[in-house]
Amino acid sequence: MYKVDLNSDLGESFGAYTIGMDEAVIAHISSANVACGYHAGDPLVMDKTIAAAKAAGVAVGAHPGYPDLIGFGRRNMACSPKEVKAYVKYQLGAMMAFAASNGVKVQHCKPHGAMYNMAAKDMDLAIAIAEAIAEVDKDIILMGLAGSKMLEAGKQLGLRVASEVFADRAYQADGSLVPRSKPGAVIHDKDAAIARTIRMVTEGKVTAITGEEVSIDAHSICVHGDNPSAVEFVKNIRAKLESEGVTIAPIAEIV
Repeated sequence: MYKVDLNSDLGESFGAYTIGMDEAVIAHISSANVACGYHAGDPLVMDKTIAAAKAAGVAVGAHPGYPDLIGFGRRNMACSPKEVKAYVKYQLGAMMAFAASNGVKVQHCKPHGAMYNMAAKDMDLAIAIAEAIAEVDKDIILMGLAGSKMLEAGKQLGLRVASEVFADRAYQADGSLVPRSKPGAVIHDKDAAIARTIRMVTEGKVTAITGEEVSIDAHSICVHGDNPSAVEFVKNIRAKLESEGVTIAPIAEIV
């Protein structure tokens, strides 16, 4: 019996700015990564997003990023591991306060954007993130890119780790994502993306952009819901997975 989590990055609106289509997406996922105010989100949005997830029976996780609101946390920053560790603790603390006030536990922590991509390859940053989680709450699951340093670091620190795959992103032969700046990085053919995802879950394989077969663990699938066609894709991917006998469940039930 195959079981997989569907996660999406939510709570990324802030102040007068609305980003994403959270209400439409939340019905189709099992785990929500909630922005913690550094790359996106604000206190009111965090509170509202966690309450909405709870009402929909969706597990919540922290989605900490670099302090880079203007760049949406997607720009590489020259932060020391000590700084990154403190940033993650700070954002986890905010997330845990809002989760507690809504009567839910923080299930997981998934770094955002540049922090996620840099820590996937930089062991010092990966250890800093894992230490931050372990020192705050060892029960929180660290979610990171399949095959990345982040998962290695989490295991070293005794954390449960969740291996994340991307439904609509192309992979390189080493298992890393093709950078968004390169052609073919995002897969726009929904049927192709769904077929790839089913294969990652049931066979543990994905075809790299250069043609090689790459082994991959798929505990959680990241789906984006920032436009109407993306919401339709989330709906379709869930329906297709379930029709193939795959159970959709929060990450805590899988790892």
